[in-house]
Amino acid sequence: MDIATIIGILAGFGVIFGAIFAGGGGIVFIDIPSMLIVVGGMLCTVLIHFSLGQFLSIFGIVKNTFVNKSSSLGNLVQQMVNYAAINRRDGALALEQEMRNVDSKFLEKGLQALVDGQDENDIRDLMNMETIYMQQRHAEGKKILDFMGASAPAFGMIGTLIGLVKMLQNLSDPDSLGAGMAVALLTTFYGAVIANLVFIPLAGKLGQYSKSESLAMEMTVEGICSIVKGDSPTVVREKMQAFVSANKREEVKVSI
Repeated sequence: MDIATIIGILAGFGVIFGAIFAGGGGIVFIDIPSMLIVVGGMLCTVLIHFSLGQFLSIFGIVKNTFVNKSSSLGNLVQQMVNYAAINRRDGALALEQEMRNVDSKFLEKGLQALVDGQDENDIRDLMNMETIYMQQRHAEGKKILDFMGASAPAFGMIGTLIGLVKMLQNLSDPDSLGAGMAVALLTTFYGAVIANLVFIPLAGKLGQYSKSESLAMEMTVEGICSIVKGDSPTVVREKMQAFVSANKREEVKVSI
């Protein structure tokens, strides 16, 4: 669970609505029809733009932004170094026992291919294909969140225009103009808040998670293929640390 995402959203809403209530706004900023225009319109455009299956996956996509599935790079390098040592000492079949303690399905698939005796090119092709499709799924999820972030302010503006039209119909009552304008602007407020505090940041977070998971998967592929070639634990470590910037290699330093 990514605590930063939860803290950021809660703190963001806290700052906004705290400032509203501190200024005595309170109930003025609550308008159900405005919320329906923004949220309902946004969801309808998603349903039009994407397929039903993609629309129904929204909750799963949002859930993924709160859960970081990528493993620690230091732990991953250490695992590969250990597997290389076991492979050199006891052979590839000894790695079958290690598969029981693996949490990553991707790593488990790579170890299974190694134990089955597949050659380096076949393993690399198989695992790279899975990496590519993972990236495509994440890109699709990010596209949906980006689209929601773009459509929310648009429907906020539509709601404001609706409010202005209704307000202009009552010009004979000057006392109601101020209140009417306030309600009309609320939809723009809702659209801006939802887009900039929720969907656009969540899309960015999903993109960051995708990059981290892709890096871990690429390191896994290189580690498995290196073990298949019979490289020593030291060589495996050096190959995997090549994926990490020089100033962060101390963080993934492992023992051999």
